[in-house]
Amino acid sequence: MLFQYVILLTIGLITLVKASDVFVDAASSLAAHLRVPKMLVALTVAAFGTCAPELAISFKSMATGNYDMTLANVIGSSVVNILLVVGIASIVSPISVKEQTVKNELPILTAITLAFFVSLNDTVFGAAINGLSQIDAIILMIMFAFFLLYIFVTVHFDKNHQRRKHHRRRQAKYTLSRSILYIVITLLLIALASDIAVDNAVYLAEELRISQKIISMTIIVIGTSLPELIMTVNASKKGEHDLAVGNIIGTNIFNICIVLGLPTLIFGGFTSVAFNIIDTLVVLFAAIMYYLCSRSSKKLTRVEGIMMVMIFAAYYTYVLTP
Repeated sequence: MLFQYVILLTIGLITLVKASDVFVDAASSLAAHLRVPKMLVALTVAAFGTCAPELAISFKSMATGNYDMTLANVIGSSVVNILLVVGIASIVSPISVKEQTVKNELPILTAITLAFFVSLNDTVFGAAINGLSQIDAIILMIMFAFFLLYIFVTVHFDKNHQRRKHHRRRQAKYTLSRSILYIVITLLLIALASDIAVDNAVYLAEELRISQKIISMTIIVIGTSLPELIMTVNASKKGEHDLAVGNIIGTNIFNICIVLGLPTLIFGGFTSVAFNIIDTLVVLFAAIMYYLCSRSSKKLTRVEGIMMVMIFAAYYTYVLTP
C-alpha cells in the first residue's frame, strides 16, 4: 500500500506542475486577447481556481462541525501563500511589483486581513472566547463585494485607456478559444491533482503513524496550497510577475472572504480555543510584510524571500511544538 500511495502522490505532483505551467501561458494569452491587465486575470480566474481545494475542505468541515479545521485551512493557507509560496518564488527569481499593485491591490489585501484579525480576536475586546459570527461573515462578504467592484472599475478604465492610446494587442501564445479551453481544463486538472496529492499524502502519513495535528497543519494546509506554489513559481520563472503577485493577493482575499466567510454565513457562527492571537497576528504580519517589501523597491528580492521562509519556519516550529 505504501508504494501505491507514493506512486499516486508522485502522479499528482507531476500533473500539478504541468497543468500549472500550461495555465500560466493560457492566462497570459487570455489577458492579451481581452486587452486587460494580467493582474486582473490573476486576481480572479487564477485565484478562484487555485483556492478551490480550500473551499471544498472548508464547506465539508463546517457542515460536519469541525470548525478548527476550517480555521486551520484559512489561517494556514494565508500564511503559507505569502511566507512560503511568495518566499520560495522570490528566491527562485526576484519578482517585480507594479506601482498600481502597491497602491491598490496590496492595501486591499491588508485591509481585508486586518478585518479578519479583528473579527477573530473577540477576547481582546472583552469577550470570553474567540469566534466568528454571521455579522463578521457579512462584513467580510461586503468587503469582497467592494473588491469585485474595484476589479470591474479597473477593467472598464483599462479598456477605455487602451482605446485612447491605440495600444497594440499583446502577443498571445494561444488563440482566444484555446486559451479559455486550456484554462478550464488545467483548473480542473489542478483541483483533481491537488486532491490526489493531498489524499495520498494523508494516507501515507497515517500508514507511517504521523500525528493528526501534523497532518492537518502540514500535509493538508500546505498540500492544498500546492497549486498556488507551483503556479507562482512557474509564473515567476517565466517573467509573468503580475500573475505571480496577483495570484497570491487574489487567493488570500478569496480564502478570507469566501472560503471562511461564505460557509460561516450559511452554517452560522462558531467559536474556537485551538487558535489564539499569535496565529491571526502572523496572518496579519504576513500581509503587512508582503506590502512593505513590495513597496520598498517595487521588487521582492531573494533576501526578502529568504526572510519570509525563515519566518514561516519559525511560526510552524511554534505551531507544531507540543
